Amino acid sequence: MSEAAVRPAKITRVLPGSIAQEVGFEVGDRLVAINGQKPRDLIDYNFLCADEVLELEVLDQHDRTHLVEIEKDYDDELGLEFEAALFDGLIQCNNRCPFCFIDQQPPGKRASLYYKDDDYRLSFLYGSYLTLTNLTQREWDRIERLRLSPLFVSVHSTEPEVRSRLLKNPRAGEIMNQLAWFRDRRLQIHAQVVLCPGINDGVHLERTIHDLAGFYGSPAGQAGPSRRAMPALADQAAIGGGWAISENVTLLAGRSPGADLGAIESERDRVAVIDRLDGSEAAESDLSDPNVVNPNVVDPDVFDPNVFDPRSQPMGLTDWDSEEDQADGDDQWDGADGFDRAAWDDQDPNELDDDLDGDQDEVEPHRPTVTSVAIVPAGLTQFRPADDELQPVTPAKACEVIAQVRSLQQTFRQTLGSTFVWLADEWFLIAGQDLPEMVEYEDFPQIDNGVGSIRLFVDQFERALAANPVRATPFPRRLTWVVGNTVERPFSGLVRQLNQISGLTVQLAALNSDYWGQTMTVTGLLTGQDLVQKLACQDLGDALLLPSLMLRHGEQRFLDDMTVQEVSDRLQVPIVIVTSAEAVIEQAVAAAWPQAIAPQAPSDLLA
Repeated sequence: MSEAAVRPAKITRVLPGSIAQEVGFEVGDRLVAINGQKPRDLIDYNFLCADEVLELEVLDQHDRTHLVEIEKDYDDELGLEFEAALFDGLIQCNNRCPFCFIDQQPPGKRASLYYKDDDYRLSFLYGSYLTLTNLTQREWDRIERLRLSPLFVSVHSTEPEVRSRLLKNPRAGEIMNQLAWFRDRRLQIHAQVVLCPGINDGVHLERTIHDLAGFYGSPAGQAGPSRRAMPALADQAAIGGGWAISENVTLLAGRSPGADLGAIESERDRVAVIDRLDGSEAAESDLSDPNVVNPNVVDPDVFDPNVFDPRSQPMGLTDWDSEEDQADGDDQWDGADGFDRAAWDDQDPNELDDDLDGDQDEVEPHRPTVTSVAIVPAGLTQFRPADDELQPVTPAKACEVIAQVRSLQQTFRQTLGSTFVWLADEWFLIAGQDLPEMVEYEDFPQIDNGVGSIRLFVDQFERALAANPVRATPFPRRLTWVVGNTVERPFSGLVRQLNQISGLTVQLAALNSDYWGQTMTVTGLLTGQDLVQKLACQDLGDALLLPSLMLRHGEQRFLDDMTVQEVSDRLQVPIVIVTSAEAVIEQAVAAAWPQAIAPQAPSDLLA
């Protein structure tokens, strides 16, 4: 990607009380460069902003150029949100996987639904999966230089011929060499296998899992290591300010959504605005006097292992550099006072303490390359090509895969100290088996891939109900809770618990999707058309409870482009969007529904 292809980053929000607001940034401004460099994406943006003096080149809404200079602490954030995470366009996928959901959609929908990304930056920022087949040498070099880890990789099979057949790409057979590349550079990945019956199952699945386990590497009897040398993904998301990824989603650059605005305000006395966007004369610098010790302000030039662990930074700014790259300037701590770079590089990584506090009880035994594996069933729709070779996953096949993987899990717990490989929830739902217990998921390393998400939801629901027992609703209420029919079995018990509340009646509408041509459907794939067709002419009570994961992120629109308002109008019932287990309980017993979408009067409806 040439620098000419990098577009100015359009600003969609300026956080109140932030440095950006003080400088005079406005929605619609576009960030062109930071200290003379054009950021390609949020990764560059955060890297370049990790400096004490910034010169920003900005285009305002009238295409006028401004140069704004700011002095700040190196870790002070600007407080900007951008229109997209990538400023130079998406790295698109040239594979032709028959199970790819993008290729299994009907024609004629919004263009963004047909974008096939294979972008390592979205993998790092948001946990989306990539195949590694579409990376140029420049991108491989950047992954190494910036220590972008962990990435999420669609492996599917470690056998070259099987993987090439699945991806329909001869380069797909290089996967084992690529995994070795990550191992040699001490970078980590989470892997997934989309299982296609008759292609990569059975002995092929067994070999793939064992090959991947070879990149975990903990000897038998040794305590399992922390599988996240980098921060949890929820923390990494602070780079982009969100977790869900969808087209044109507004992404926060610099501060997590839950940031304390009071903390932002307290940082303002450490910022010197030398130039302002509106051209007004700069006020006197109120940057703290460097000769006065402020006990409430951490000196960024003093390395405190109790405050800052270089190995835990999501940008990888302070992780190990290659031997050829010891003084390339990409390491924020290369010249930091109090940080002995040579001593750090000379340390035996097997003796490094996770907290750098010298506590030998917390020594990290090893750093696995493949930290977890998720086995996911291929999802098929009626729009897929007729000659795709794919077979649906039957209950019998699901039972077979569960037995196969559970046997391997038992072995890995003994030899690796970790379960290592997990099954997506759908396997148990298709097989009609109970979900594993919470403890089996360890720290839920692939929850956003549908591994343990239902178990966690059920647990959160039951804990929320137990912590705040509700005996009665403010007034009698009847509700319909819409979910995909794959979760009908585990959610039926939750509905029984809700119906024990006096005055509350909840019915579960567990639906499949005729739109996709599926007999078993996960909740997130239900469309507006499915709801209208299956719930029309039914007594739905006072409102529908609708999980937010059915909707496009940040909007009230389904995958088929119908809006929540249109569905409410067609069914003539208010719709209440719920975002969590706690929200289901809260909305079910609420005195009012301030966020409800109410149907319009018939006279207001379009013909």
